[in-house]
Amino acid sequence: MGEDNRVRGYCAYDWGKSAFETSVTTAIFPAWFAYLFAEANGISTKFIGSEWTADAMFSGAVMIGALIVAICAPSLGVIADRRMIKMWWLRILTLVGSISCILLALSPYMGVSIGWIWALIMFMVANVGLNGAGVFYNALLPHMGDESEMDSISNKAFAAGYLGGGLLLVVHLAMVILIVDDCGTVLPWVIPFAMATSGLWWLGFAQMTFRMVPEPHIENEMEKMGLIDSTKMALGEVKSTLGDIKSFKTLFIYMIAYFCFIDGINSVTALAGVFGIVVLGLTTTGLILTILIIQFVAAPAAIGFTKLAEKKGTKSALQFSLICWCVVIVGALSFAPLELEKHEEYDIQYVWDDENSTYVAYSREGVNPIAALPDDDEQKWALENEAILPVTKNDDYKQGYAVKWKCECDGTPTPVVVDLNETSLKALIATMDDSRFSFSIEGGEFGNQTGIGIHHPSSLGDGKLDSIPKAARDIVWEPLGISVFFQFLLLGVFAGALLGGSQGLARSMFGQMVPETRSAEFFGFFGFFGKVAALLGPLIYMWMTVWYDSRVGIFALSLLIIAGAIILRKVDVEDGISVAKAEDERNRSRAEE
Repeated sequence: MGEDNRVRGYCAYDWGKSAFETSVTTAIFPAWFAYLFAEANGISTKFIGSEWTADAMFSGAVMIGALIVAICAPSLGVIADRRMIKMWWLRILTLVGSISCILLALSPYMGVSIGWIWALIMFMVANVGLNGAGVFYNALLPHMGDESEMDSISNKAFAAGYLGGGLLLVVHLAMVILIVDDCGTVLPWVIPFAMATSGLWWLGFAQMTFRMVPEPHIENEMEKMGLIDSTKMALGEVKSTLGDIKSFKTLFIYMIAYFCFIDGINSVTALAGVFGIVVLGLTTTGLILTILIIQFVAAPAAIGFTKLAEKKGTKSALQFSLICWCVVIVGALSFAPLELEKHEEYDIQYVWDDENSTYVAYSREGVNPIAALPDDDEQKWALENEAILPVTKNDDYKQGYAVKWKCECDGTPTPVVVDLNETSLKALIATMDDSRFSFSIEGGEFGNQTGIGIHHPSSLGDGKLDSIPKAARDIVWEPLGISVFFQFLLLGVFAGALLGGSQGLARSMFGQMVPETRSAEFFGFFGFFGKVAALLGPLIYMWMTVWYDSRVGIFALSLLIIAGAIILRKVDVEDGISVAKAEDERNRSRAEE
């Protein structure tokens, strides 16, 4: 019964922390951050000499958070194997992560120019807490049972995580859909509430882990040391372990393979949300609904991969999942919003009013906001074309806006009478090229004219790999009438089926080859490789996006998974397990002496 409680407590942590990974990292925060960023900066902002988009900034924050953990993880792991402090560190880092997640709720109250920066910093710190805690949480796995139970326990924890994160996401989705004003806009407090409750959910269920999972016993525990002495000792042990790579050759080959493939998998999942919002133009509700469905597909799939591993072996099951991941990423490159066809699909809609012999303009419901700050290029564009845009003056300059899109209430567009003539239309068309908006004219002298900016989600052809989504749209998506939301959903379900199994099997396979007596040390390296990988993936995506575009960034991640799958072929799991058992026997013999 005690062992059952221990496993339940272990799974409870995954149940809790997954609220941050699901509701915050994947479903809500990317769209929210993209909105805050666009509100303040428009398409991009100048940073260290380059133009940075919202998804590039987002991946940069993930990268920095991963770097901090990567630097600290091996040394902390060494100390945790010498002293009984695994649970202590798990508590501290959980507090860091969950409280930072709660503080994300303050972002909209910081003002337009500061809010997106605060959100980025808190998100980065929360990631430090999450990834740092993950080192010690993973290090507990070898102490939960023997190697024959490792696949089952690891995948059971991942399944619990998908269910726990999914249940809270149901609540958040319901709030986003139902708690709206007369205009159909989500009330301002709803998203901050989702951020805060995700942090509380993580912190609350972690208490079960702290209460039910005992600190693993250590024979001849090291005496408490000062910070400087502890650091020197830890660094010395890390250096010694690295010098002893030959003794753990199989394990280190696996860690290199893991470094590559987990980098690709985690980067794809971490960046999928912001890619969907910024590149594909998905709505927040559509993204959350997709992630929600993925959660409930991933939970049973994680258990299914346990059965596959029992029949074919952990390594074979993991290799199969990696091949499927490559298919998923190629599929992601083919995502393409359908070309705009109906007048109502365009962001700016002009309609000829016969009675008054003039044009009236509407803004599409849910159109992205015009950048808020008065000196931004989009604000300048809106002011220059104010006479022919459906915008309204803003009196509350504390929010930064000079003009906003004209508000629509009760689903009925509010018309704006505009002076659309040959001269003003030419001026609009000339400035649309570099924008992220679209327009359509219905009736009158200029009827049936349309325009789409090159940064509009449906505009393809300028990117290095745009031929892929363009061909997919022409051959598959448009003939079948499959919108980008259903494209994202279709492949998302496939990815969800792989996610739990691949992550669970990767952790389980490592746990089987790790000596129990050095679990925190090796899981520190596991964390180091994982977090450097988490650093490398967003870094690759970020620079590929800055240099080329987001689709090139996604393609680059697939190459990492392919490299990992190739290296994994060289891993002899049985040899790794026997080496781990021999190391445990030596260490226990020394402890008895």
